[in-house]
Amino acid sequence: MNIDLTDTTSARVNSALVQARRSAGTPATGMVLTLVIVTDEGNHYDALKAASEASKEHPSRNLVVIKRPGRSPRDRKMARLDAEVRIGGETGTGETVLLRLHGELANHAHSVVLPLLLPDAPVVVWWPEDAPENPSEDLLGQLAQRRITDAQATEDPVATLGMRAETYTPGDTDLAWTRITPWRSVLAAALDQKHSPITSATVEGEAYNPSSELLALWLAERLRVPVDRQVSDGPGLTAVRLETADGVICLDRANGSLAELAMPGQPDRHVALQRREMSELIAEELRRLDPDEMYASAVKYGVSKLGKAATATHASASRPGAADGNSNGNGQARPVPAPPKHKPESKTEGRTEGKAADA
Repeated sequence: MNIDLTDTTSARVNSALVQARRSAGTPATGMVLTLVIVTDEGNHYDALKAASEASKEHPSRNLVVIKRPGRSPRDRKMARLDAEVRIGGETGTGETVLLRLHGELANHAHSVVLPLLLPDAPVVVWWPEDAPENPSEDLLGQLAQRRITDAQATEDPVATLGMRAETYTPGDTDLAWTRITPWRSVLAAALDQKHSPITSATVEGEAYNPSSELLALWLAERLRVPVDRQVSDGPGLTAVRLETADGVICLDRANGSLAELAMPGQPDRHVALQRREMSELIAEELRRLDPDEMYASAVKYGVSKLGKAATATHASASRPGAADGNSNGNGQARPVPAPPKHKPESKTEGRTEGKAADA
């Protein structure tokens, strides 16, 4: 069911939601959170499609905030709210409200969204494209327990990671971090097995891929060893190599789907590392509403090191289990080098193929 409301108010939108639920025969909401998507006309379709898929696992009220401040002085002075209420059909088990904020109202999105939040339910705000420099200080971000950004959607992902580190507040996260969850799981499981101390590491991935940077920073912070960042043709992340006295522990994914894990003294094995769709990434983030401390430690570790040539000495080298924060011995860690800082000549060079592609 779709209900279009022109030049309306938040109170009328709430009434339309109640009316739509009653007409559909489901007066109870049964939703577990409110997902606020801050986007524009050009990107709202893909974002809403991903959120609708994720709502099958996490029934939610999706509030899509589309700001249209206008170009002319006359348009900027006006204030009008147009809304579209969707229940059932492609929206799945949740509810969707498209909010188009015209003119001056675009600067006061929080006042429109606040009355539409589900009572006594968590709030998550997601910026698929242009996120504020400090999400926690944004008026919409202040309403949320979790704030999701995507460094991959920016022109300079490495600089964006540095900014995320400087402005980090518990509850912040980035989809560039979500994309490497399978990689971190496989590497942690490999390091749980008996092996000689790790002396260095190498992470290979596409240029301008923030997931490659975060994985390198995570390894450097956890293992306390030098980590090289090397650029490959992709797609996304392609390989991680951990140097040990007995040989190389290598996780290699050349085709973006199936990876091969090689460990000294063991037969090679295949590991499924499929690049996930955006809906799967959002669904993963909605599973946890507490602060992601591992993301915080990784992104903060590299904020002063990206793009610099200095080295730093850290006490402790890796041993089995070091990927979970346990280490001993002495090791030297040097900064993770950033990719060459030139503007991408094309979308496929600047980002992974397709906005919904995983690392």
